[in-house]
Amino acid sequence: MDTIIEPFRIKSVEPIQLTSRAEREELIREVHYNLFNLHADDVIIDLLTDSGTSAMSAAQWAGLMQGDESYAGSPSYFRFEEAVKDLMPFEHVVP
Repeated sequence: MDTIIEPFRIKSVEPIQLTSRAEREELIREVHYNLFNLHADDVIIDLLTDSGTSAMSAAQWAGLMQGDESYAGSPSYFRFEEAVKDLMPFEHVVP
């Protein structure tokens, strides 16, 4: 079935500053064509990295809200450590 609407609801939006092509070309020249030196506020759509190319899914938001931000001893660290040790022969894991 063809539809004209997206099959999801957008949960988060952020206003962006629109720049003209000429402004974008000047910004790129100013950073000597090194896109990593552009200010994030000057980027309309980030295709250099995977950041900012879409809204977060409900599962991603849930994971963010459930995250344990303890400095030490968090369950997520021990899961990470176990996964690294399963893949690598290292005795010590430093994140």
